[in-house]
Amino acid sequence: MILILKTGATDDQIDHVIERVEALGLQAHLSRGTYRTILGIIGDEDKISEDSLRAIPGVAQVIPVLPPYKLASLDAHPQRSVVDISGVKIGGGHLGMIAGPCSVEEPERMDRIAEATRAAGANLFRGGAYKPRTSPYAFQGLGVEGLKILRDAGQKHGMPVVTEVTDPRNVEIVSEYADMLQVGARNMQNFVLLTEVGKSSRPVLLKRGMSATIQDLLMSAEYILSQGNSNVVLCERGVKGFDSCTRNLFDVAAVPVLAGLTHLPVIVDPSHATGRPDLIPACALAGLAAGADGVHIEVHDQPEVAKSDGPQALLPEQYADVAERMRKMAELLGKTISPPNPEAAA
Repeated sequence: MILILKTGATDDQIDHVIERVEALGLQAHLSRGTYRTILGIIGDEDKISEDSLRAIPGVAQVIPVLPPYKLASLDAHPQRSVVDISGVKIGGGHLGMIAGPCSVEEPERMDRIAEATRAAGANLFRGGAYKPRTSPYAFQGLGVEGLKILRDAGQKHGMPVVTEVTDPRNVEIVSEYADMLQVGARNMQNFVLLTEVGKSSRPVLLKRGMSATIQDLLMSAEYILSQGNSNVVLCERGVKGFDSCTRNLFDVAAVPVLAGLTHLPVIVDPSHATGRPDLIPACALAGLAAGADGVHIEVHDQPEVAKSDGPQALLPEQYADVAERMRKMAELLGKTISPPNPEAAA
């Protein structure tokens, strides 16, 4: 940590800052320049807070050298993490191909969509059994029955399943049926929920909040990591913008930015980012070109009757086309798409 002292700070003020730092068992190194005096602090910075340092007379600015997301930081973990979801790997050159409807629907439909996406090359099947909706009157999901339907479809076609958990009280039951727990954009800063999924043994897909900064996302990941769950995949799914041409603003630059800050895998969700099927293929490929470790796409065989988010879903044949293009992109980039392991799926 570095302290920049105010111009004109007195010797007594400087001595007081040094005494305060050393009283906590840290070392203080003083550097006097022509215009500025800087104090470098070495040691366990957790022993002192930035706010308490700013309150000391004579201190102008406090600059942390290490990021606050220590466990998620690339500095603390130089080797890229690879997350294993019941045999399907994401990160370290392995791509996650997540596909499926927004909401879990009737078993026959889920079976058809799982079969089609699996045949197209998807290695993870998704669907929401619990749906956080803006309106309390909108479809909220099938709950436990939906979890059973999702699991059965995934097992039949040998695909691990991903589903959203919206309530800390449901983490245990969702973990019984799902291979990966999703924390959605609306819950990215639900710290109680993050703590609970951090205590679970299931890998976690953490989506960026609609108004969240990159640091906000990494701090949310830190909550999960701090509870002992190191299997976290980050997802860029678009942030709020001012232009109504797309549902959200697809921040493709977030992918390489995150790659420079964290060891955690990063995937993209062009379905929620754009809300437009015509833009999904281009944005999916752009995400991979930017270095994403996977792509999350919503697929439905009859979008006009979908329980939720039908207008942004690709038809199975459209997904097959973009999946083939993503496979070629993966080959070009030297990455692999690990096939599902039917025996490992929950």
